[in-house]
Amino acid sequence: MTYFKDKLSKTKDRLSSHIVTIPSASVSQAMAAAGADSLILDMEHGAIDYASAHAMIAATNGFDCAPLVRVAKTDDWHVKRALDLGAEGIVFPLVNTAQDVEKAVKTLRYPPNGTRGFGPFIAHSHEKVNLLDYASKIDGTRTCCILVETADAVENIDEICEVSGIDLIIPAQFDLSTSLGIHGQFDNPVFLQAVAKIEKAALAANIPLGGVAMAKPSADAMFARGYRLVAGFDLLMLKAKTAEIQSWCEN
Repeated sequence: MTYFKDKLSKTKDRLSSHIVTIPSASVSQAMAAAGADSLILDMEHGAIDYASAHAMIAATNGFDCAPLVRVAKTDDWHVKRALDLGAEGIVFPLVNTAQDVEKAVKTLRYPPNGTRGFGPFIAHSHEKVNLLDYASKIDGTRTCCILVETADAVENIDEICEVSGIDLIIPAQFDLSTSLGIHGQFDNPVFLQAVAKIEKAALAANIPLGGVAMAKPSADAMFARGYRLVAGFDLLMLKAKTAEIQSWCEN
């Protein structure tokens, strides 16, 4: 098995992900079967509870698709519960400083390297290992993805990128534009300058970049700037396709 963390660090492959807000094992299974490299189950803004998350993670079994979870907050208990359901990595929101990121990294590792508590009673079956072998096999393989979505995080991005253990950085355009006071103005020079600063810091630190791309030209532009991952968004894709089909019915 090749972990998503290794795909990011040991290959130059272009990778995909999809932000999943719909609490459905069928949705995650369909996306995994379609070839998605990873899914981000959104437990910060989505309608997904822990029971749904468990079913959705289990639905990726048998596919080369890493189930990641965006937690609601960078706290040990949010992280360990998602990991103990079988998540292969965590997407951390609202980190503003290098200290925030150091804390996030530690929540993914068992002592002495981190602060994760032991209780993978569900997760060890997802990995097909014995319960007591889980820590030695899995520790150090979980993906750490950082969302840069605040003006403070942009200000501190150079120091953030110096923290060891970050596998992926995603400039989160919706929250970031809102934090900058220009909600949804993705062509605003202030927003573009902030994203360029994030990109420069991440690329200089050799940290893979990811971002949302809802059309191929956007994905092509990101890859040309050095991005490694492009992400779709389940509800936006569903809504766009539904609207397209509805347009066929117009006279």
